Amino acid sequence: MAMTSDVHVRDLRYFTAVAEELHFTRAAERLYVSQPALSKQIRSLERQLAVELFRRDRQKVALTAAGRALLPHARRVLASWAEAAAAVEEVRSAEHGTLTVGMSTSPGRGGILPAIRSRFTAAHPRTVVRLRQVNWADPTAGLADGDADVAFVWLPVPDQDRYAWTLIAEEPVHVALPETHPLAATRTAIDFAELLDEPFLALPESSGPLRDHWLALDSRGGRQPRIGGEIAGTEETYEALVAGLGLCLLAEGNVPLITLGGVTTRPVHGIPPSRYVLAWRREEGDRALVRGYVEACRRAAGQGV
Repeated sequence: MAMTSDVHVRDLRYFTAVAEELHFTRAAERLYVSQPALSKQIRSLERQLAVELFRRDRQKVALTAAGRALLPHARRVLASWAEAAAAVEEVRSAEHGTLTVGMSTSPGRGGILPAIRSRFTAAHPRTVVRLRQVNWADPTAGLADGDADVAFVWLPVPDQDRYAWTLIAEEPVHVALPETHPLAATRTAIDFAELLDEPFLALPESSGPLRDHWLALDSRGGRQPRIGGEIAGTEETYEALVAGLGLCLLAEGNVPLITLGGVTTRPVHGIPPSRYVLAWRREEGDRALVRGYVEACRRAAGQGV
C-alpha cells in the first residue's frame, strides 16, 4: 500500500477522463492538457499502482480489469473532493462576504444587536454585516424575497413552514393610546374586553397573519375589529395615535419606540404574549454565515446580553 500513498487527485481526474472517453486525444482536450502530457501522467499512475489500467492499440483504448476496478472508486474520490472544495469555498467566500440582517423595528431590548454583532464579528472578522430596514408591509422583513439572509421578526409570519427561528423574547402585550384617552386616565392596566369597541390601527393587508395577530383576532370571540387606519412603520403609528385614529397593540419591548409626547401605553390582560425571533430560510440553515449569526444571537439572548 505504501506505493499508492502519493496518488494525487489530478491523477485520478486524468484517469477518469481517459476511462470515460476511451480516447487519449479527446480526454486531453476535455482536460485542457496536451495528449503527450496526459499519456505520461497515466503511465506514471500505472507505475505507482504497479498495474496496467488501459490496453492501447492503434484502433482503440480499453480498460483493463484493474482499470474497471479503480474507476468507481476514482469517481467517488473526485466527487468527495469536489464537495470538500465547495465547503472550503463557502467558508472562504463567507469570510469575505456580506450578511444582510432584516428588521422592521430595531430590536433594542437591552442592546442585543451590538451584543450579537460583537460575537459574530469575533468569529467572522472579514464579513460585512448590513442592516436593512423593511416596512411592515413585509412581515418577513426581507426573508421572503431573499433581500435578507436573517431577520428579526414577530411571529406569526406568512408561509411559516419556510422558516426556522430562535426565540429572542416573549413579551407581554401593551396597548398604545393617546394620553387624552379616558382609559389612560383611569387604568394602570386594561382588560382586552374593554377595548373591543375601540378603533384599532392595522398593519397592511399584505402582512397576513401578523395583521390578525396585532388586531388580536383570536381574542375577540368572533367579533370583527373596527379599523381606524393602516400603519406600516413606527413614525406612521405615532402620528396615527396622536391624531386619534385608533389604538394599537404592541410588545412591551417596543414601548419606548412609541411613547413620545402625547402617547402612553398600558399593559393588556387577556391576550397571549408576543414572540420576537431571529428567523432564516430553512434551506439556508447550514450556510456558514447564517449559522454563525444565529449562534451569536443565541449566545447573546441566552446570556441576557
